[in-house]
Amino acid sequence: MSDAYAREEQNNNLLSSLSAKTSQLKHITLDIYDNARAQDTLDNTNDVFSSMSDGIRGSAGRLGRMARQGDKIAVFKLAAIIIAVVLVAWFVLGWIWGLLFGR
Repeated sequence: MSDAYAREEQNNNLLSSLSAKTSQLKHITLDIYDNARAQDTLDNTNDVFSSMSDGIRGSAGRLGRMARQGDKIAVFKLAAIIIAVVLVAWFVLGWIWGLLFGR
């Protein structure tokens, strides 16, 4: 009877060990999956920034052509818009910063 009990105890110990190893393997697999998704996100972010830099470069070229053509009123309007956007962004971000971190 004690021999059967010893075997059952040994089986339970081996089953617990196998369960722990399976759990570790599951966590490792999930970590690999999360890392792969993060890498995919980084790749997509790089593509977005590359596309954005191409767009900015094209816009800067068009602005340069416009300025060389001598359309001073259009350049002045554009400068005013840029200054207004920067000021609005400054105040909005300052307001958000104050809400988040309190003053």
